[in-house]
Amino acid sequence: MDFQTSVRTCLTKKYMTFQGRASRSEFWWFMLAYIIGAMVVMLVPLLPILYALAVFLPLLAVGFRRMQDIGKPGWYFVIPSVYNLALRSFGFGSYELDEATGMPTEMPSVGGALFGGLLSIIGIVIAVVFIWWLTRPSQPETNAYGPPPAA
Repeated sequence: MDFQTSVRTCLTKKYMTFQGRASRSEFWWFMLAYIIGAMVVMLVPLLPILYALAVFLPLLAVGFRRMQDIGKPGWYFVIPSVYNLALRSFGFGSYELDEATGMPTEMPSVGGALFGGLLSIIGIVIAVVFIWWLTRPSQPETNAYGPPPAA
């Protein structure tokens, strides 16, 4: 699947399709389009929020299908996002929270620094595992989520 076909598929034909499977090329071409789009919209205030809302469901759907393509449950795809959201809700790694409140969110104690380091290591491990999973080849045979996608 090429770049244009991937973007067209994810934004129109399979906008909210969580069933089935997505090939590596479908997922990674759409991810590239998402990243390029995110960099472009960052130049205009409020546009990043609208962009995030517009591509949230297609990105989630293609992620679910990609996980299912390698034989993993699709909901695994939300684990990194939930972890990141949980960290931000507690103020870890949130420059925006520092700016909004005018108060630093870092923990000054040694225990806090160690805890923050541990959370960072967990985040890195999660990222590495998911990048590894998302780069695995499709299962060549039909799996619990359907037949293999056409490349």
